Amino acid sequence: MLPRKRLDVTTTTDWLAPILWEGTFSTQALDKYYQRRNITVGLAVFASGRFADKYLELFLQSANKYFMPGHRVVFYIMTDSHLRRPSMALRPLCTFQMLLMEEETWWSDVDLVRMKVLGEHIVTHILQEADFLFSMAANLVFQDDFGVETLGTSVAQLHGWWYFRNTRNYPYERQSQSAAYIPFGQGDFFYGGSIVGGTPQKILDLIREYLRGVIHDLEKGLNSTFERYLNKFFFLNKPAKLLSPEYGWDSTFNVPPQVHYVKVALHAERR
Repeated sequence: MLPRKRLDVTTTTDWLAPILWEGTFSTQALDKYYQRRNITVGLAVFASGRFADKYLELFLQSANKYFMPGHRVVFYIMTDSHLRRPSMALRPLCTFQMLLMEEETWWSDVDLVRMKVLGEHIVTHILQEADFLFSMAANLVFQDDFGVETLGTSVAQLHGWWYFRNTRNYPYERQSQSAAYIPFGQGDFFYGGSIVGGTPQKILDLIREYLRGVIHDLEKGLNSTFERYLNKFFFLNKPAKLLSPEYGWDSTFNVPPQVHYVKVALHAERR
């Protein structure tokens, strides 16, 4: 890592985790290191209904080009029985698995569904298949290499909008009885829920804590959001690596000078 190459941004957290910005890492050195380890990286995406119809094809096409180039990748596509098997030609070292779900599991809370189902598949086979795992929203488009610089035991994404705002205004959960509660004056960053990564075991730990939080709040008649539970988890369990807003930019916002390259963006139809 080369944090001193970017003096215009924060490149290291208070707990000494790197924040990835363009210019703060050596791709060649990292590629050589991970090539020797012969790693497999999983990429899980949840697509149903309109998300499958509108977003999935472009997501997979862009991921096939830019996600972990030169390394073994497994695309885990979590969907229902109505989605046809993708017909696109995958690059060498890439495969995909269709993780089908019964229709009665399509609950109103999409985040709850995808996390619950992903956790089940991590336990049954992903733990044995992948060294690292990312879970991403289907409405993302890769625009540049998303490579091994992003790998770590736990990886969080800095929210593109909130990163450039006053920390006092972060939209944490403020109901004190909620499992997602973070008091005023506390918290490090606001993390986005579109991308989360790490080892499969760390992702499983996150999912289990999230599901426990949801159950806790339901029993108390409370309701929060996946991003708020996610932020509480990373507040208590600091991520080992943070992705800058370059790795998840919403192009409805003007690009600030700190963002040199947009590596991942929201789908054009969301702009």
